[in-house]
Amino acid sequence: MTRAAAADPEIGTLSPDDVEQAIELWAEAGVSHPWNDAHADIAAALACPTGTILAARAAGRIVATVMAGYDGHRGWLYYVAVANSHRGTGLGRAIVTAAEDWLRGQGAHVIRLMVRRSNEQAVGFYEALGFEAGDLIVMGKRFGAG
Repeated sequence: MTRAAAADPEIGTLSPDDVEQAIELWAEAGVSHPWNDAHADIAAALACPTGTILAARAAGRIVATVMAGYDGHRGWLYYVAVANSHRGTGLGRAIVTAAEDWLRGQGAHVIRLMVRRSNEQAVGFYEALGFEAGDLIVMGKRFGAG
């Protein structure tokens, strides 16, 4: 399979016109879950002054995304996704680097993300980008369906 060059896609902020394509990409990449309302997640991120969603576009299509948020202390990454057609091109590295730059601009000095231990491919990807597994326990509490 021919892979597109990583330099081809343009990275910018997700526009409201791109929402459905982003959600389709998240499903393809396996980063969305039925218990999360992707439409609500996108709306909240785009409305938040310390949140954004970056998207890479190639030939008029969304081929990569990353949601970034700054909580006043650290940056967080969510919904990192690359289209199957663009995997192995360096686009994942490029979109994560763009999110890191955005978070540094917000004042973040550390970036966190969550990945399942069983997702060895994702763990390897993040390790190659300099991320390290921390001695942390992720705890959560849900309010309603979101």
